Amino acid sequence: MQRSGPVDGTPAEAEVFTTVLTSGPIARADIARLTGLSSAAVTRVAKLLIDEGYLEYAPGEPAASDETRMGRPSSPLRVHADQTGSFGVIVRRDELIGMVCDLAGGPRVAERRPLTDNRVEPAVAAVAAFYRDLAASAQRLGFVDPPAHLGLSLSGDIDHDTGYVRYSPFLGWRDVDLGAAVSRAVAAPVVVENDVKALTVAEQWFGLGRGITNFAVVTIGTGIGCAIVVDGGLVRGAHSVAGEIGHLPLGDPAVQCHCGAHGCVEAEASTKALLDRCRAATGRDDLTIGAAVELARAGDDGVRAIFSRAGQVIGLALASVANLLGPERVIVAGEGVSSYDLFETAIREAFAEQAFGAAHQVPIHVRDLPFEEWARGAAAVAIQELVFPSRQRVANDMRRRTGVRRG
Repeated sequence: MQRSGPVDGTPAEAEVFTTVLTSGPIARADIARLTGLSSAAVTRVAKLLIDEGYLEYAPGEPAASDETRMGRPSSPLRVHADQTGSFGVIVRRDELIGMVCDLAGGPRVAERRPLTDNRVEPAVAAVAAFYRDLAASAQRLGFVDPPAHLGLSLSGDIDHDTGYVRYSPFLGWRDVDLGAAVSRAVAAPVVVENDVKALTVAEQWFGLGRGITNFAVVTIGTGIGCAIVVDGGLVRGAHSVAGEIGHLPLGDPAVQCHCGAHGCVEAEASTKALLDRCRAATGRDDLTIGAAVELARAGDDGVRAIFSRAGQVIGLALASVANLLGPERVIVAGEGVSSYDLFETAIREAFAEQAFGAAHQVPIHVRDLPFEEWARGAAAVAIQELVFPSRQRVANDMRRRTGVRRG
């Protein structure tokens, strides 16, 4: 189910709304300056968004710009946060993390639920039950229009346009029409996105990507993920798999990855890869990743070398991103950053050696983000679809399947 949207979803509407969202309260003159739209276009679009309840005037609040202007003062604009909202849920191997956000992306409710059975049908049922509970919580928050849109994020090869999961390695899913299944279960519009791309939307709107037009988010942990923003737009690519640096062949070509290829970054630097190597080095089959981290910090040379090797291939991957895209910054996140001290030297040395020219100046920022922020990213993707639908929805029997493209 896809809401047609109360507005047309034109690029101008997207520009104005997101500029107010990320920079508001903001005067219309400043919106025009930041977006390059004419003053007349900004005024027309702003009126439409105000009439639809998405924006509102913010009398008495200072605009983001401190410039003074001649003539009649203009009330700055802000997002009407209480007009409506969205739901975001990230599906992990053994857990669901959900959030209710208002229209401005502000978190209102955050909850966690165990996922005791991550096979497709039980997982869909668990997501639907979680959605209903989150919707009940949202009813008590006083929104003008109760939220309905659900953003789902999970790891893997996800077709954002159709909600189709081609492959999610950590859930063991292949060829799952997840968007359609969940939409039927909750009777509401659903958008499905790769978890790292969803997190990147949250960073673009609310985090370290706010106010810049070119950056990358790299996640280390269960997998090695990446999403990129170029000229202010999240890059998905023709098949929604842009940014998969975890499968660049920068590692040992003798090591096979779970994807079937050899030499992938993920095959040496993911949590599982690290743990397998640490167990082999110590002879301890019961070793946990936490215990391996403690061994490395305590000075175990063999275990430290394994983390250092992982840092080296991650650093090469980051340099590849910097060389190809020239981002203003690279943001490193994920559960693996809790042990970033064991990777950092190797990452920075490999990055400095491999980054070309001025690319070596790209700053690397480490963000220890809770998974609630990933759920917030899923909610932000749902807000995007709510305010300016970008997709042409198709009937279930017309949905894209592996190897088949819609005309």
